[in-house]
Formats: sequence, C-alpha cells, structure tokens
Amino acid sequence: MPVPFADLQRQYQTIKSEIDGAIAAVIRDSAFIRGPYVDAFELDFAKAVDVKHCISCANGTDALYLAMAALKVQPGDEVITTAHSWISTSAMITHAGARVVFADTDGITFTIDPAAIEAAITPRTVGIIPVHLYGQPADMDAIMAIARRHKLWVVEDCAQAHLARYKGQQVGTFGAAATYSFYPGKNLGAMGDAGAVVTNDSALAEHMTMLARHGGLIKHQHRTEGINSRLDGVQAAILSAKLPHLTVWTKARQDAAKVYDANLNQIEDVVVPSVATERTHVYHLYTIKHSRRDALAAHLGAKGIQTAINYPTALPFLAAYSRLKHRPEQFPNAHGDQSRILSLPMFAEITRDQQFEVIDLIRAF
Repeated sequence: MPVPFADLQRQYQTIKSEIDGAIAAVIRDSAFIRGPYVDAFELDFAKAVDVKHCISCANGTDALYLAMAALKVQPGDEVITTAHSWISTSAMITHAGARVVFADTDGITFTIDPAAIEAAITPRTVGIIPVHLYGQPADMDAIMAIARRHKLWVVEDCAQAHLARYKGQQVGTFGAAATYSFYPGKNLGAMGDAGAVVTNDSALAEHMTMLARHGGLIKHQHRTEGINSRLDGVQAAILSAKLPHLTVWTKARQDAAKVYDANLNQIEDVVVPSVATERTHVYHLYTIKHSRRDALAAHLGAKGIQTAINYPTALPFLAAYSRLKHRPEQFPNAHGDQSRILSLPMFAEITRDQQFEVIDLIRAF
C-alpha cells in the first residue's frame, strides 16, 4: 500500500473541530495581525519549552536573523555552524552581515562536531549556531564549554527539535537564544509559514521584538530600523490548538522510531539513526544511511513509498558557497553522508501496517 512521507490531512482530521474553531474565532474577532491569539501562543509556547520569552515571527528563517541582529553581528564577524543542514541557518549568518564558517558533523548523530567547532575558531569568531538536526540535540555541554572558553554567544537552531532534551534539559535553553520553525511539516506545524525565537534574556527579548515590528514596540515609535516579520492570528490560533497535543505526538514519533530501529537494524547495509547518551530524539525525520541510497529510494518510490533526502548537498558544496572554495576532505562526514542518507516516512499518525510495508520493502531490496 502507498505510504506518504507525512500525512498532514490525517493529523487535521484527528483535531478537526479544534482547528476549525480556532480559525473561526480569529475570523470572528478580525484578529488577523498580532492581537490576543498571537499573545496567547507566545505565552503558551514559552511555557512549553521552558523559557521566559517567546517572540513570534513570520518563519524560522526570520527567527535566525532576528537573533543575530539583536546580538549585534557586524561585518567582519565570523559565525560557525554545521556543514550539513538546511540553508536557512547559513544564509541568515550572511544576511546578518557576518561570514559563515562551516564545521563538520560528528559522523554518528548528524549534528555538529564540537572538535570541528574548536578548530574553526579565529579571532573574528563571535558566535556558534548548532542545529539539532532531524530532532536530535547537538552535544550542548561541549559546545557551551567552547563558547565560554572563547567568550562566544550560542544561538540554537531548534527548527526540527521541538521538545527534544539534552541530559534532561530542553533544547533552546542553553544559549543566548533559540529559534523555531512551525513550517507545516514540523513536529508542531502551522498551516502556513510561522516561526519564533525564544530567550531567557529580557533585554534581548525586547530588542528582538522591536526588530520584528519595524523597530518599535509601539506603532509609529521606531527606536531602530527593523523588519516586518509577524506571526498572523490564524497561524497563532492553529498552533495554540495543536500545542497541547505535541507531547503525545512526540511520543508517537518515538514509538514509531523504535519499530523502525528494531526491524531495520537486522537488515544488512542499513544504518539506523544513532541516538547519543542522554539525548532525547524527537524524530522530526527518521534518517537512515545506505550505500546504495539512490537505488533504494527508487525501489521504494516504485512501490508507492515516499522518501526524502535531507539534505542531498552539504552546505559547503552548494553553488551558493562556491566563493568559499571548500573541498570534500575539509568535511569528510558531511560529504560522505550526503550520498547515503535517506529519510523514511515518519509522522505521529503513521500506522504499524504502514511501517511494516516500508520495512518489508527495504528487506526485499
């Protein structure tokens, strides 16, 4: 039977009355831009991820920019991030005015290698942006130790890691700030673009709030030059309706991952995701490695199994960064993974029958 990569329609049907009621309320109140529904979501999400302040914005990409702009990134600064992720992370370093510096992944968890961070630091380095890729936390103890030693700020990219934990502590609570995406396919997804940046620093929160609202907290009183990056009322209301279900949905993803792990581990040449000690993976993506990735993907696709490659080209080797003239040997893990990774169907509502359809077809291959 066909198995989708994700099934947003099935999720909607499980809470249809809540979603429909939330949208209807915003329309009834004409609360389309900011307003009470946005305020309520910001408070609820901050509580859910154990921080004092949540500043909503238009998307997770803007959230990264707001964090760096508030941290006063300057031309000539360098910011280190992972070599294997979505381009938003690195592109916003450039748009904030700094030079992006890539560090290799660790070869096991797909997250940034602290040793590679240390090796990439120069006198111009001002910050580090670790990405909790696919839903697994990066090694935050090691990263924060490096940041303290070199007096660097840390902004966590939590776009794929809602509710993930490192040694019992929520991701997003280690650095100066953290960014979230609520793109529809995320573990907590809107029905359009949406994002947020969170922090425990009240002064930083105020600055980021101003930057997201044309540079002012009160209309027509612009204290600085900002941008227009707002979460709209409809998306806020949808996210508020979904948020109470996130813990249950997260456990469902983790249970589904256990089924994949137990069965795919027995199949030769399949490398299942490795979860490091004392890290809680929330499985935004379930990404395996296989030496014949393209052939396997084609085999599954022919049988109606949707897969994805996240991400087929490591960041240093994209055309966008050809100016940096990077070589494969500088990022051996990220370069090696890009031709082997394959993300399998993963969503909270996936059935065991659907999973075993995927597993049986991989075994047959």
